[in-house]
Amino acid sequence: MKKFVCCALAAAMAMSMVACGGASSSAPAASAAGSSAAATGDTVKVGVLGPLTGAVSVYGINVTNGAKMAAEDVNAKGGVLGKQVEVVLYDEKGDETEAVNAYNKMVDNDKVVALIGDVTTTPTLAVAQASQETGLPMITASASAQAVTETGENVFRACFIDPYQGELMAKYAAEKLGAKTYAVLYDDTNDYSLGVAEVFQETADAAGMTAASVQTYQRGTPDFKSQLTEIKAANPDVLFIPVYYEDLALITVQAKEMGISAKLMGADGWDGVLGKLDDSNKDAVNGAYYCSQYAPDSTDPAVQDFIKRYTDANGEAPNMFALLGYDAMRMMLQSIEDAGSTDSAAIVEAMTKLEYEGLTGNMTFDENRNPVKSAVILTFENGTTKFVENFG
Repeated sequence: MKKFVCCALAAAMAMSMVACGGASSSAPAASAAGSSAAATGDTVKVGVLGPLTGAVSVYGINVTNGAKMAAEDVNAKGGVLGKQVEVVLYDEKGDETEAVNAYNKMVDNDKVVALIGDVTTTPTLAVAQASQETGLPMITASASAQAVTETGENVFRACFIDPYQGELMAKYAAEKLGAKTYAVLYDDTNDYSLGVAEVFQETADAAGMTAASVQTYQRGTPDFKSQLTEIKAANPDVLFIPVYYEDLALITVQAKEMGISAKLMGADGWDGVLGKLDDSNKDAVNGAYYCSQYAPDSTDPAVQDFIKRYTDANGEAPNMFALLGYDAMRMMLQSIEDAGSTDSAAIVEAMTKLEYEGLTGNMTFDENRNPVKSAVILTFENGTTKFVENFG
Protein backbone atom coordinates (compact mmCIF):
# COMPACT_ATOMS: atom_id res chain seq x y z
CA MET A 1 0.00 0.00 0.00
CA LYS A 2 1.34 3.41 -0.92
CA LYS A 3 2.36 5.50 2.10
CA PHE A 4 2.81 9.26 2.22
CA VAL A 5 5.82 10.57 4.15
CA CYS A 6 7.01 14.11 4.88
CA CYS A 7 8.48 16.01 1.96
CA ALA A 8 9.79 19.48 1.20
CA LEU A 9 7.45 22.44 1.56
CA ALA A 10 6.01 23.75 -1.69
CA ALA A 11 5.17 27.38 -2.34
CA ALA A 12 2.73 28.59 0.29
CA MET A 13 -0.95 28.37 -0.56
CA ALA A 14 -3.12 31.40 0.18
CA MET A 15 -5.14 31.07 3.35
CA SER A 16 -8.85 31.67 2.91
CA MET A 17 -10.26 32.55 6.28
CA VAL A 18 -13.95 33.42 5.95
CA ALA A 19 -16.58 34.28 8.51
CA CYS A 20 -19.74 32.24 8.13
CA GLY A 21 -21.94 35.28 8.22
CA GLY A 22 -23.49 37.44 5.52
CA ALA A 23 -23.88 36.65 1.86
CA SER A 24 -20.64 38.34 0.91
CA SER A 25 -18.68 35.79 2.94
CA SER A 26 -20.70 32.68 2.22
CA ALA A 27 -17.77 30.85 0.59
CA PRO A 28 -14.00 30.96 1.02
CA ALA A 29 -11.95 32.84 -1.55
CA ALA A 30 -10.01 30.55 -3.88
CA SER A 31 -6.27 31.03 -4.16
CA ALA A 32 -5.07 32.68 -7.33
CA ALA A 33 -3.26 29.51 -8.35
CA GLY A 34 -6.25 27.26 -7.78
CA SER A 35 -9.26 29.28 -8.99
CA SER A 36 -9.05 28.56 -12.73
CA ALA A 37 -8.17 24.91 -12.15
CA ALA A 38 -11.15 24.52 -9.81
CA ALA A 39 -13.48 25.91 -12.46
CA THR A 40 -12.41 23.20 -14.93
CA GLY A 41 -12.52 20.38 -12.40
CA ASP A 42 -8.77 19.96 -12.21
CA THR A 43 -8.58 19.99 -8.42
CA VAL A 44 -9.69 17.72 -5.62
CA LYS A 45 -11.49 19.90 -3.08
CA VAL A 46 -11.02 19.01 0.58
CA GLY A 47 -12.77 20.98 3.30
CA VAL A 48 -10.94 22.14 6.41
CA LEU A 49 -13.10 23.35 9.30
CA GLY A 50 -12.03 24.82 12.61
CA PRO A 51 -12.16 27.79 15.01
CA LEU A 52 -9.83 30.46 13.64
CA THR A 53 -11.22 33.14 15.96
CA GLY A 54 -12.62 32.95 19.46
CA ALA A 55 -11.68 31.27 22.73
CA VAL A 56 -10.35 28.01 21.24
CA SER A 57 -8.74 29.50 18.15
CA VAL A 58 -5.25 28.32 19.18
CA TYR A 59 -6.40 24.78 18.43
CA GLY A 60 -8.12 25.65 15.17
CA ILE A 61 -5.28 27.77 13.83
CA ASN A 62 -2.73 25.05 14.50
CA VAL A 63 -4.89 22.26 13.05
CA THR A 64 -5.75 24.20 9.90
CA ASN A 65 -2.18 25.41 9.38
CA GLY A 66 -0.95 21.84 9.69
CA ALA A 67 -3.62 20.57 7.30
CA LYS A 68 -2.72 23.20 4.72
CA MET A 69 0.95 22.31 4.98
CA ALA A 70 0.08 18.69 4.30
CA ALA A 71 -1.88 19.67 1.18
CA GLU A 72 1.05 21.78 -0.01
CA ASP A 73 3.45 18.88 0.47
CA VAL A 74 1.19 16.49 -1.42
CA ASN A 75 0.70 19.03 -4.21
CA ALA A 76 4.48 19.38 -4.49
CA LYS A 77 4.60 15.64 -5.20
CA GLY A 78 1.91 15.78 -7.87
CA GLY A 79 -1.28 15.90 -5.80
CA VAL A 80 -3.80 13.05 -5.65
CA LEU A 81 -5.39 11.19 -8.55
CA GLY A 82 -3.29 13.36 -10.86
CA LYS A 83 -4.91 16.56 -9.58
CA GLN A 84 -3.89 19.32 -7.18
CA VAL A 85 -5.55 19.47 -3.78
CA GLU A 86 -7.63 22.61 -3.21
CA VAL A 87 -8.23 23.46 0.45
CA VAL A 88 -11.63 24.99 1.23
CA LEU A 89 -11.35 26.59 4.66
CA TYR A 90 -13.99 28.03 6.99
CA ASP A 91 -13.85 29.59 10.45
CA GLU A 92 -16.60 28.14 12.66
CA LYS A 93 -15.58 30.32 15.65
CA GLY A 94 -15.88 27.41 18.08
CA ASP A 95 -19.66 27.33 17.66
CA GLU A 96 -21.64 24.23 16.67
CA THR A 97 -24.28 26.16 14.68
CA GLU A 98 -21.58 28.01 12.74
CA ALA A 99 -19.86 24.67 12.16
CA VAL A 100 -22.93 22.99 10.67
CA ASN A 101 -23.67 26.04 8.51
CA ALA A 102 -20.09 26.03 7.21
CA TYR A 103 -20.23 22.28 6.59
CA ASN A 104 -23.41 22.65 4.54
CA LYS A 105 -21.78 25.36 2.43
CA MET A 106 -18.77 23.15 1.80
CA VAL A 107 -20.97 20.29 0.63
CA ASP A 108 -23.67 22.23 -1.27
CA ASN A 109 -21.68 25.13 -2.73
CA ASP A 110 -18.02 24.10 -2.75
CA LYS A 111 -18.55 20.41 -3.55
CA VAL A 112 -15.80 19.11 -1.29
CA VAL A 113 -15.09 15.38 -1.45
CA ALA A 114 -13.86 15.03 2.12
CA LEU A 115 -13.53 17.00 5.36
CA ILE A 116 -10.70 17.59 7.80
CA GLY A 117 -12.55 18.70 10.92
CA ASP A 118 -13.95 19.77 13.12
CA VAL A 119 -11.48 20.58 15.92
CA THR A 120 -13.18 20.57 19.34
CA THR A 121 -15.71 18.00 20.46
CA THR A 122 -19.10 19.76 20.46
CA PRO A 123 -18.90 21.25 16.93
CA THR A 124 -17.40 18.00 15.63
CA LEU A 125 -20.32 15.98 16.98
CA ALA A 126 -22.75 18.37 15.30
CA VAL A 127 -20.93 18.17 11.96
CA ALA A 128 -20.58 14.39 12.20
CA GLN A 129 -24.35 14.12 12.64
CA ALA A 130 -24.92 16.42 9.65
CA SER A 131 -22.58 14.28 7.55
CA GLN A 132 -24.75 11.19 7.91
CA GLU A 133 -27.07 12.30 5.11
CA THR A 134 -24.35 12.01 2.47
CA GLY A 135 -21.72 9.85 4.19
CA LEU A 136 -18.98 12.35 3.33
CA PRO A 137 -15.66 10.99 4.67
CA MET A 138 -14.39 13.14 7.52
CA ILE A 139 -11.51 12.94 9.96
CA THR A 140 -11.06 15.10 13.02
CA ALA A 141 -7.52 15.85 14.05
CA SER A 142 -8.34 16.56 17.67
CA ALA A 143 -11.94 15.97 18.85
CA SER A 144 -11.38 13.23 21.39
CA ALA A 145 -14.82 12.41 22.84
CA GLN A 146 -15.62 8.75 22.32
CA ALA A 147 -19.03 9.59 20.81
CA VAL A 148 -17.52 11.36 17.79
CA THR A 149 -16.72 8.27 15.72
CA GLU A 150 -19.78 6.45 17.01
CA THR A 151 -21.91 8.87 14.95
CA GLY A 152 -21.33 7.00 11.70
CA GLU A 153 -18.99 4.79 9.69
CA ASN A 154 -17.74 7.78 7.67
CA VAL A 155 -16.22 9.49 10.76
CA PHE A 156 -12.56 8.94 11.72
CA ARG A 157 -10.07 10.64 14.01
CA ALA A 158 -6.29 11.11 14.25
CA CYS A 159 -6.07 11.71 18.01
CA PHE A 160 -6.56 9.64 21.14
CA ILE A 161 -10.04 9.31 22.60
CA ASP A 162 -10.92 10.74 26.00
CA PRO A 163 -11.32 7.38 27.77
CA TYR A 164 -7.88 6.28 26.58
CA GLN A 165 -6.25 9.39 28.07
CA GLY A 166 -8.01 9.01 31.41
CA GLU A 167 -7.07 5.34 31.61
CA LEU A 168 -3.50 6.01 30.53
CA MET A 169 -2.82 8.73 33.10
CA ALA A 170 -4.39 6.77 35.97
CA LYS A 171 -2.14 3.81 35.15
CA TYR A 172 0.84 6.15 34.93
CA ALA A 173 0.04 7.60 38.35
CA ALA A 174 -0.19 4.14 39.91
CA GLU A 175 2.58 2.34 38.04
CA LYS A 176 5.18 5.05 37.42
CA LEU A 177 4.55 7.59 40.17
CA GLY A 178 3.55 5.12 42.88
CA ALA A 179 0.50 7.19 43.83
CA LYS A 180 -1.81 5.80 46.47
CA THR A 181 -4.31 8.68 46.66
CA TYR A 182 -5.63 11.08 44.06
CA ALA A 183 -7.71 14.20 43.61
CA VAL A 184 -9.47 15.38 40.45
CA LEU A 185 -10.50 18.89 39.41
CA TYR A 186 -12.50 19.17 36.20
CA ASP A 187 -15.06 21.25 34.28
CA ASP A 188 -18.35 19.37 34.47
CA THR A 189 -19.85 21.52 31.68
CA ASN A 190 -17.24 20.36 29.16
CA ASP A 191 -17.56 16.95 27.45
CA TYR A 192 -13.79 16.55 27.07
CA SER A 193 -13.00 17.36 30.69
CA LEU A 194 -15.85 15.24 32.04
CA GLY A 195 -15.05 12.24 29.86
CA VAL A 196 -11.36 12.11 30.76
CA ALA A 197 -12.05 12.68 34.47
CA GLU A 198 -14.60 9.88 34.74
CA VAL A 199 -12.36 7.24 33.20
CA PHE A 200 -9.36 8.41 35.25
CA GLN A 201 -11.37 7.84 38.43
CA GLU A 202 -12.64 4.43 37.34
CA THR A 203 -9.15 3.26 36.38
CA ALA A 204 -7.48 4.72 39.47
CA ASP A 205 -10.02 3.01 41.72
CA ALA A 206 -9.52 -0.30 39.91
CA ALA A 207 -5.76 0.08 40.38
CA GLY A 208 -6.22 0.35 44.16
CA MET A 209 -5.83 4.11 44.49
CA THR A 210 -8.10 6.04 46.86
CA ALA A 211 -10.04 9.18 45.92
CA ALA A 212 -9.03 11.92 48.36
CA SER A 213 -11.09 14.68 46.74
CA VAL A 214 -13.12 15.15 43.55
CA GLN A 215 -13.92 18.77 42.69
CA THR A 216 -15.80 20.33 39.79
CA TYR A 217 -16.30 23.80 38.36
CA GLN A 218 -18.25 25.42 35.54
CA ARG A 219 -16.93 27.04 32.38
CA GLY A 220 -15.87 30.66 32.90
CA THR A 221 -14.82 30.25 36.54
CA PRO A 222 -11.84 32.54 37.28
CA ASP A 223 -11.31 31.60 40.94
CA PHE A 224 -10.56 28.01 41.97
CA LYS A 225 -9.50 28.67 45.55
CA SER A 226 -12.54 26.97 47.08
CA GLN A 227 -11.89 23.71 45.21
CA LEU A 228 -8.15 23.92 45.77
CA THR A 229 -8.64 24.48 49.51
CA GLU A 230 -10.55 21.18 49.71
CA ILE A 231 -7.85 19.44 47.68
CA LYS A 232 -5.03 20.81 49.81
CA ALA A 233 -6.75 19.61 52.97
CA ALA A 234 -7.11 16.12 51.47
CA ASN A 235 -3.36 16.03 50.69
CA PRO A 236 -3.47 13.63 47.69
CA ASP A 237 -0.38 12.18 46.06
CA VAL A 238 -1.52 13.35 42.62
CA LEU A 239 -3.95 15.97 41.36
CA PHE A 240 -5.43 15.17 37.95
CA ILE A 241 -6.68 18.24 36.03
CA PRO A 242 -8.11 17.23 32.62
CA VAL A 243 -8.93 20.72 31.30
CA TYR A 244 -7.94 23.02 28.47
CA TYR A 245 -4.83 25.13 28.83
CA GLU A 246 -6.64 28.45 29.50
CA ASP A 247 -8.23 27.19 32.71
CA LEU A 248 -5.12 25.19 33.54
CA ALA A 249 -3.00 28.35 33.64
CA LEU A 250 -5.31 29.87 36.25
CA ILE A 251 -5.58 26.66 38.28
CA THR A 252 -1.85 25.94 38.43
CA VAL A 253 -0.91 29.49 39.45
CA GLN A 254 -3.51 29.42 42.23
CA ALA A 255 -2.34 25.95 43.31
CA LYS A 256 1.22 27.26 43.46
CA GLU A 257 0.16 30.26 45.56
CA MET A 258 -1.67 27.94 47.97
CA GLY A 259 1.31 25.61 48.34
CA ILE A 260 -0.34 22.45 47.03
CA SER A 261 2.28 19.71 46.97
CA ALA A 262 0.46 17.03 44.95
CA LYS A 263 2.03 15.98 41.68
CA LEU A 264 -0.02 17.63 38.92
CA MET A 265 -1.21 15.52 35.99
CA GLY A 266 -3.30 16.11 32.88
CA ALA A 267 -4.19 15.17 29.32
CA ASP A 268 -3.57 16.61 25.87
CA GLY A 269 -5.68 19.74 26.47
CA TRP A 270 -2.67 21.04 28.39
CA ASP A 271 -0.78 21.72 25.18
CA GLY A 272 -0.24 25.50 24.94
CA VAL A 273 -0.31 26.29 28.67
CA LEU A 274 3.21 27.75 28.71
CA GLY A 275 2.01 30.49 26.39
CA LYS A 276 -0.61 31.54 28.96
CA LEU A 277 1.85 31.74 31.87
CA ASP A 278 4.12 34.73 32.37
CA ASP A 279 7.78 34.15 33.16
CA SER A 280 7.22 34.51 36.90
CA ASN A 281 4.66 31.69 36.91
CA LYS A 282 5.98 29.15 34.43
CA ASP A 283 7.31 27.21 37.41
CA ALA A 284 3.68 26.53 38.42
CA VAL A 285 3.72 23.52 36.08
CA ASN A 286 7.29 22.37 36.77
CA GLY A 287 7.37 18.62 37.27
CA ALA A 288 3.78 18.07 36.14
CA TYR A 289 3.00 15.20 33.75
CA TYR A 290 0.59 15.01 30.84
CA CYS A 291 0.03 12.80 27.82
CA SER A 292 0.37 14.04 24.29
CA GLN A 293 0.56 12.85 20.72
CA TYR A 294 4.19 13.91 20.17
CA ALA A 295 7.27 15.36 21.88
CA PRO A 296 8.59 18.77 20.73
CA ASP A 297 12.13 17.57 21.51
CA SER A 298 11.64 14.38 19.47
CA THR A 299 14.72 13.13 17.61
CA ASP A 300 12.57 12.11 14.62
CA PRO A 301 13.94 14.12 11.64
CA ALA A 302 10.45 14.39 10.10
CA VAL A 303 9.08 15.98 13.28
CA GLN A 304 11.95 18.44 13.55
CA ASP A 305 11.62 19.32 9.86
CA PHE A 306 7.93 20.03 10.33
CA ILE A 307 8.55 22.17 13.42
CA LYS A 308 11.14 24.25 11.56
CA ARG A 309 9.00 24.72 8.47
CA TYR A 310 5.91 25.56 10.50
CA THR A 311 7.82 28.07 12.62
CA ASP A 312 9.38 29.71 9.57
CA ALA A 313 6.00 30.00 7.86
CA ASN A 314 3.94 31.16 10.84
CA GLY A 315 6.36 33.03 13.08
CA GLU A 316 5.78 30.74 16.04
CA ALA A 317 6.36 27.10 16.90
CA PRO A 318 3.52 24.61 16.38
CA ASN A 319 1.72 22.85 19.17
CA MET A 320 0.50 19.26 19.11
CA PHE A 321 -2.61 20.21 17.16
CA ALA A 322 -0.63 21.35 14.13
CA LEU A 323 0.98 17.93 13.80
CA LEU A 324 -2.39 16.24 14.22
CA GLY A 325 -3.82 18.51 11.52
CA TYR A 326 -0.97 17.57 9.22
CA ASP A 327 -1.45 13.86 9.86
CA ALA A 328 -5.24 14.08 9.45
CA MET A 329 -4.91 15.68 6.00
CA ARG A 330 -2.23 13.23 4.88
CA MET A 331 -4.33 10.29 6.06
CA MET A 332 -7.33 11.53 4.10
CA LEU A 333 -5.31 12.23 0.96
CA GLN A 334 -3.60 8.85 1.14
CA SER A 335 -7.04 7.23 1.41
CA ILE A 336 -8.31 9.11 -1.65
CA GLU A 337 -5.25 7.95 -3.58
CA ASP A 338 -5.65 4.38 -2.35
CA ALA A 339 -9.35 4.44 -3.29
CA GLY A 340 -8.51 5.66 -6.79
CA SER A 341 -11.69 7.71 -6.62
CA THR A 342 -13.41 10.63 -4.93
CA ASP A 343 -16.49 8.50 -4.27
CA SER A 344 -17.37 8.78 -0.57
CA ALA A 345 -17.92 5.07 0.01
CA ALA A 346 -14.66 4.17 -1.73
CA ILE A 347 -12.68 6.67 0.37
CA VAL A 348 -14.25 5.43 3.60
CA GLU A 349 -13.42 1.84 2.66
CA ALA A 350 -9.81 2.80 1.91
CA MET A 351 -9.52 4.60 5.26
CA THR A 352 -10.55 1.49 7.18
CA LYS A 353 -7.54 -0.29 5.64
CA LEU A 354 -5.11 2.61 6.00
CA GLU A 355 -1.51 2.11 7.09
CA TYR A 356 0.06 5.49 7.71
CA GLU A 357 3.53 6.63 8.80
CA GLY A 358 3.00 9.99 10.47
CA LEU A 359 4.40 12.74 12.63
CA THR A 360 2.37 11.58 15.63
CA GLY A 361 3.08 7.90 15.11
CA ASN A 362 2.55 4.99 12.78
CA MET A 363 -1.18 4.39 12.66
CA THR A 364 -3.95 2.10 11.60
CA PHE A 365 -7.62 2.39 12.57
CA ASP A 366 -9.43 0.09 14.97
CA GLU A 367 -13.00 -1.12 14.43
CA ASN A 368 -14.32 2.15 15.85
CA ARG A 369 -12.20 4.24 13.45
CA ASN A 370 -9.90 5.45 16.21
CA PRO A 371 -6.13 5.44 15.66
CA VAL A 372 -3.97 2.68 17.07
CA LYS A 373 -0.74 4.30 18.32
CA SER A 374 1.22 4.82 21.55
CA ALA A 375 1.19 7.94 23.74
CA VAL A 376 3.98 10.27 24.77
CA ILE A 377 4.40 11.39 28.39
CA LEU A 378 5.70 14.94 28.75
CA THR A 379 6.72 17.14 31.66
CA PHE A 380 7.71 20.78 32.18
CA GLU A 381 11.13 22.00 33.20
CA ASN A 382 12.11 25.66 33.58
CA GLY A 383 9.61 26.97 31.07
CA THR A 384 10.09 24.25 28.47
CA THR A 385 8.35 20.99 27.58
CA LYS A 386 10.41 17.82 27.99
CA PHE A 387 9.91 14.26 26.73
CA VAL A 388 9.73 11.68 29.52
CA GLU A 389 8.85 8.39 27.85
CA ASN A 390 6.46 6.52 25.58
CA PHE A 391 3.71 4.82 27.57
CA GLY A 392 0.68 2.72 26.80
